[in-house]
Amino acid sequence: MSQLFTPYDLRGTSVRNRVWVSPMCQYSAVDGLPGDWHLVHLGSFARGGVGLVMTEASAVSPEGRISPQDTGIWNDEQRDAWARIVDFVHGQGAVAAVQLAHAGRKASTRRPWDGRGSVAEEDGGWETVGPSAVAFPGLREPRELTAEGIAGVVDDFAAAARRSLEAGFDVIEVHAAHGYLLHEFLSPLSNRRSDEYGGSFDNRVRLLLDVVRAVRAAVPEETPLVVRISATDWAEGGWTADDAVELARRLREADVDLVDVSSGGNVPADIPVEPGYQVGFARRIRQEAGIATGAVGLITEAKQAEEVVAEGSADVVFLARALLRDPHWALQAAHELGVEIGAGVHWPDQYRRAALD
Repeated sequence: MSQLFTPYDLRGTSVRNRVWVSPMCQYSAVDGLPGDWHLVHLGSFARGGVGLVMTEASAVSPEGRISPQDTGIWNDEQRDAWARIVDFVHGQGAVAAVQLAHAGRKASTRRPWDGRGSVAEEDGGWETVGPSAVAFPGLREPRELTAEGIAGVVDDFAAAARRSLEAGFDVIEVHAAHGYLLHEFLSPLSNRRSDEYGGSFDNRVRLLLDVVRAVRAAVPEETPLVVRISATDWAEGGWTADDAVELARRLREADVDLVDVSSGGNVPADIPVEPGYQVGFARRIRQEAGIATGAVGLITEAKQAEEVVAEGSADVVFLARALLRDPHWALQAAHELGVEIGAGVHWPDQYRRAALD
């Protein structure tokens, strides 16, 4: 019996298997609106048999976008554009999730194929914000958020969560990883504040917990809530795995259902990248904080993904590049693991002639 292809219950939402789509920026939106590219991109994963389809980082405000081409969900037009994508994902039997994000000091940047660096305001860029006026190397210096600005960020996440449910999303993920705004507050390398949002661990985690509580209060009790974190900055003096475990305990107490465990992104670092290099963080958080986790990072093979779940390192696996290379990865993996069609894996009727026996 494959554990990877057993259903997973997330606060009453049943997901058909544990192969989930990791958020992947596409830098292809106009005015924050997802379009045909996003429909086909995300829809192909649902058609390809995954259990849960997660959107790219979708900004809760215009200034929260990573690039001018990022998707958003700060207005009703964007909500309605997402709704047709959600409908297609549901039509393929998958669960639809949205990642809510604010890029903070890493906002207003060029998309990868246009070169790196900040986008000038005359070219459609904007002033960025952060916990402190400390720039990410190579990007513009952000403006330090005031107490009023912090309150506005919390309100923006809550409003985006409500709008997400109106669009039909089943699951909400708060993005607090990869050096974006909420992670910037967590790490002493980017947070130099001396008020109630800086200094001590309790103060640095305050904004994320404020956001989580506001999102939880803004949606029905049965709505699953996930938080993505970076387990470590991979840098001396930064956020650590010990910090991540303690944060996960507090997220559990704040009614979060699952922690999506990644790492890095807040400062340039020498990261020991290898297959499954972040799985150990997910395992430790699951064991020590007593909360469900998702593992992500160079998980590419069916047997590898199966072992992550079967050995209890994580409850689910998030795939990214492997799905870009093959949107039908889940169907192929099920075949390799000997999973019968219908047991956690679904071939679209239109594709059944190609089903692997």
